[in-house]
Amino acid sequence: MKLHTMFRSSASYRVRIALAYKGIGHESAFLNLAKGEHHTERYHAVNPQGLVPALEDGGRTLIQSLAIMEYLEETHPQPPLLPRDPLDRAYVRAVSQIIACEMHPLNNLRTLTYLRKSLGQDEEGVNRWYAHWIDAGFRSLEAYLDAEKRTGRYTFGDMVTMADCCLVPQVFNAQRYKCDTSTFKTVMRVFDECMKLDAFASTEPSKQPDAF
Repeated sequence: MKLHTMFRSSASYRVRIALAYKGIGHESAFLNLAKGEHHTERYHAVNPQGLVPALEDGGRTLIQSLAIMEYLEETHPQPPLLPRDPLDRAYVRAVSQIIACEMHPLNNLRTLTYLRKSLGQDEEGVNRWYAHWIDAGFRSLEAYLDAEKRTGRYTFGDMVTMADCCLVPQVFNAQRYKCDTSTFKTVMRVFDECMKLDAFASTEPSKQPDAF
């Protein structure tokens, strides 16, 4: 397997966690998104969408972090990242999608670049945008987790799941932009528990070979 990744990409971090947790060996191909290396013809031949991550396996390329994690779950089911019961699986997928589909797109590199270059926002304006959507996203996630009452050490009891693979990178992003996450007690408790595990700690952005 080859993972096309960037250290600061939260979507890539999700997949790095899943690979590490399942103990799946792979090589890494690093792209510098700040330099536009994901926009080259060479990379578009790998992933026509021009985003990271992309995972090459057996001559095929998979894109989109949630789809990649589902693929890893189906091809390498142990240790599992999804519970067995359909309702529990739906809960884990819902938590994953709140983060990956609702929160992350509003604060990813493409969005922030558009705010700066096309809408003329200065860094103060970009940071206000970022903080607003982080707060709104984590507020809704916290409310869902507390209403469902399924958390334990992690978002689903004491089982590490795909939802945790999504939650941790989003907290890292929030911390990078100095957002106050202290009011989200459940989110941060889960984050702290996850970071005690090597699969989360060893794959975090600052420990990647391409970190700068």
